[in-house]
Amino acid sequence: MCLLLGAAGVGKTLLVKRLQNLSAHDGKGDLGDPPPTRPTVGTNLTNIVVQKITIRELGGCMSPIWPSYYGNCHALLFVLDASDPTQLSVSCSQLLGLLSAEQLAEASVLILFNKIDLPCYVSVEELKSLMRLPDIIACAKQNITTAEISARKGTGLAGVLRWLQDTHRASC
Repeated sequence: MCLLLGAAGVGKTLLVKRLQNLSAHDGKGDLGDPPPTRPTVGTNLTNIVVQKITIRELGGCMSPIWPSYYGNCHALLFVLDASDPTQLSVSCSQLLGLLSAEQLAEASVLILFNKIDLPCYVSVEELKSLMRLPDIIACAKQNITTAEISARKGTGLAGVLRWLQDTHRASC
């Protein structure tokens, strides 16, 4: 099981829809226009076709009950909005909570800096510095990877799909 987490409005629903579409086409081809999305209230359970990966997206407003979903989680996609630095402290706090959770100690983590296509996005290097991400990674038990993506444009999504496939293979 892979959990897809992040604050409200960071683009988790669009990301999972785009990954599902991309996996259905073996990671190739044009994704077309972004599908319409609505804020997730509760959870979305999505199966990615390649290697039968299941992604459970939890709404950002549900963060107080995220721990009840940590069992059997082998991979974690954590999404941040690179165009909204005001949300950074909330996202950082959520990430620290996830990394300190005993049930997630063995999970592989991919931190996704989304919305890099927007003109107001903050550089990922600046965001990493503001979050002190190198220090967080150095102290974490988990294997942590980062990536820059645009769920809307599809930028970087093939890499996310590869990471999911590699992580899924390693956990089997």
